[in-house]
Amino acid sequence: MIDYSDLIQPDKGQDARLIHVVDKSGYDEWLKTRNARERAHLAAVGFKPDAFVHAILPGDDPERWAVVTAVAKADGLSAWCLAKLAQILPEGRYRLEGQPPGKALFGWLSAQYRFDTYQSNPSVKGPRVLLTTDVGAIAPTVAEMRAVALVRDLVNTPAADMGPAAIEKAAERIAKAHGGTLTVTKGEALEQGYPMIHAVGRAAAKHHAPRLIEIVWGKEDHPRVALIGKGISFDSGGLDIKPAAGMRMMKKDMGGAAHVLALAELVMASGLPVRLHCLVAAAENAISSDAFRPGDVLKSRKGLTVEIGNTDAEGRLVLGDALARAGEDKPDLIVDFATLTGAARVALGPDLPALYVNDDALADDLMRGGTERDDPLWRMPLWDGYADLLETDIADLGNAGSSSFAGSITAALFLKRFIPEGTLWAHFDTFAWRPSAKPGRPKGGAALGLRATWAMLQARYDRRGKGEAS
Repeated sequence: MIDYSDLIQPDKGQDARLIHVVDKSGYDEWLKTRNARERAHLAAVGFKPDAFVHAILPGDDPERWAVVTAVAKADGLSAWCLAKLAQILPEGRYRLEGQPPGKALFGWLSAQYRFDTYQSNPSVKGPRVLLTTDVGAIAPTVAEMRAVALVRDLVNTPAADMGPAAIEKAAERIAKAHGGTLTVTKGEALEQGYPMIHAVGRAAAKHHAPRLIEIVWGKEDHPRVALIGKGISFDSGGLDIKPAAGMRMMKKDMGGAAHVLALAELVMASGLPVRLHCLVAAAENAISSDAFRPGDVLKSRKGLTVEIGNTDAEGRLVLGDALARAGEDKPDLIVDFATLTGAARVALGPDLPALYVNDDALADDLMRGGTERDDPLWRMPLWDGYADLLETDIADLGNAGSSSFAGSITAALFLKRFIPEGTLWAHFDTFAWRPSAKPGRPKGGAALGLRATWAMLQARYDRRGKGEAS
């Protein structure tokens, strides 16, 4: 297991190779400062100051080489501008010439993530260590990277090893490590108290039985924040079975649960002054003689009845019960994460989570957090004009829209029915997956929206050191 705290160290003048950061606008001036041998070498290798391009600068002896790398803006480093170097450079210590790494610290760590649990003979590169004079940035950057790595690990793990019981185990570890109280509801109690979670998961084998997992932490007089995650450990589609191509990556359908567990650990480890209520609705949407059916009518925890139009629209069902439970404690804020709709991916692709918010100021805080952390979001409309698409003849609402239009919006509108009036709420329809690698962002499980949400929570609730006691 990687110890990310070893990969960033305080700069105390240790011996380290230099990384020169340049951009197109400043490259010619920088080049004038180099010696004739370096200029000749860069000309010979055809170096151009294009993003993610780098070259080795020879030193006075074979071991005294340095690196030059091109970025979009040398005076405003992004999280990802050094990530490619962190993936390909030899092990050793490095420092930037003339500036601290800033946000690029995170990408340096992220690039060295690996998931090799199932490899018989994994290839392991030695650590690439980045030095920084900004010592105060080290601990929070490492904490965020550990959260992102947790999301990736949980999502990358195959469903056979990451069923509802394994998700519970992950929650138990987090609660125990940070003094949280863990409560798990399953069996008859789940059927009575959370009927939609039970219905979605009842077809699964006993060792993958559905459950509601809750962690409560923090002082009771602090603002109550509820984090809710969709934990569908595998989604066959149920009786409305998915085609093979659509089912292939459905181990990632618990990506929402992975996000909120990682966020919960950030909240608890940092001592954020909130009363945290983390809820994970964990189930496997399987197929058996006991599977719930199209046309069934389910009663929800809130009392609303839901006609099943499609058993593959199960995520909103389990979230509905979890949202209702969270709302009973009158939280200051509810945030949910879910790999909810293919429609969001059609609209926004794999990189951008679809964000639905019922308050403009909260939306602004989240968008600002995404910009600060290089964790982009895209706000979508909670357009009530489409609410009629969820109408049904025999129940309070249907779980699948009557039209193929606006699928992500109607899913969000379904969830909105379970939010108490006047409660701040944000919903992330996230992919939790990268279909192809980018520098610092490997193919596989991905934390999308997590760091933006953490920035929002810190800005809203962390008044320590700002004249207010915790």
